[in-house]
Amino acid sequence: MAIFSRRNILLGGGAIGATVLGGGYLLTRKKVVPIGFDLSANELAEARALLDANPAFDAHAHPGRTFVKGATGLAPKLKLYQALGTFEGKAIADMKAGGMAAAAFASVSDFQVLNLGDHGLAARRAFEPGEAWASYQRQMTNLNTLASDGLVRALYHPNDLEAAHKAGETGAWFTAEGGDFLEGKPERVHRAFSDGMRAITIMHYRTNELGDIMTAAPVHGGLTSAGENVVHAMNDMGMVVDTAHASEDTVRGILKTSRAPVLCSHTHIMGDKMPIMPRFISADLARDIAAEGGLIGLWPGGLGITTLSGLVDRAFELIDLLGPDHVCLGTDMDANYKPVMETYRKTPWLVGGLLKRGLGKEDTIKLMGGNLLRLWHDAIAQGSAS
Repeated sequence: MAIFSRRNILLGGGAIGATVLGGGYLLTRKKVVPIGFDLSANELAEARALLDANPAFDAHAHPGRTFVKGATGLAPKLKLYQALGTFEGKAIADMKAGGMAAAAFASVSDFQVLNLGDHGLAARRAFEPGEAWASYQRQMTNLNTLASDGLVRALYHPNDLEAAHKAGETGAWFTAEGGDFLEGKPERVHRAFSDGMRAITIMHYRTNELGDIMTAAPVHGGLTSAGENVVHAMNDMGMVVDTAHASEDTVRGILKTSRAPVLCSHTHIMGDKMPIMPRFISADLARDIAAEGGLIGLWPGGLGITTLSGLVDRAFELIDLLGPDHVCLGTDMDANYKPVMETYRKTPWLVGGLLKRGLGKEDTIKLMGGNLLRLWHDAIAQGSAS
């Protein structure tokens, strides 16, 4: 989920009017975003053929915003967001139409305690006793219901993606954005795994027991001992550790602790054009993640870009910095800030844009899903070796 920017909420005409964004909260109808480049019919057909033959896999997303369902104790502005409801059926139809074979279906661990302030999203209160764990259970029940109802096929192992793709089913990789529900208890990692979760973004917008976030002043000075224990437990279970939203010191602690390569699922690199962005990471940190075999997720958040063409530019910036083996796609779909890829129906256009700019087919396949599958395999291998 992306960051809130400071906006007003306007109600009028029976609909929520202005934009309030943060953690990807968009209190208005989606706007169609310009693509910014042209593709011929043959180029678009080539992109669709690549997606038909090679399953695309989104490392971070909230398709249909399942995480809002049944949430209680919300701040007034987030109640307005919740009132927009969920739309998993439409999101999955968009995935099928766009050739997106699978995506993370992410819960949001700190959703209930967040609020919008002058400087973005932040925790407005502490969890009540047992509230974080109850929220996790509610959200996992809702996610698993998508599978039991036949809307998606849950992905428990990388091989499940190929099976789902061949069967024409949409793959759902159950993840958590924020490790708040763990409450620093590594044994809950085992419970989450048994519930079907396969990745955890250990930080979100609340500084929790595991470490510090990148959008607030540090409290712990990096990864805590509880955080180390959680990372070890995730390694043991073969779960993917996601470092998005964590402070640089926390990420470096994760890199030092984890036996498996890590994911930073949705971000970009600070540079000369945009040196200060609260959700971007340094080039040095990105290189260090890649040096350990990890991945940086190409993020279509509208910070400094306004078209899909800008996202293609950023793909090449990441590849130039890290190489084609260390970039994946992390759209933050349906919970993003001014997304320049606002629907999965534009997936063929993203692929076509990459190919048109000169990215080879093999490297495009890596970015669109192959690298993430490899990372997941690596995480499982480290767990098996423990």
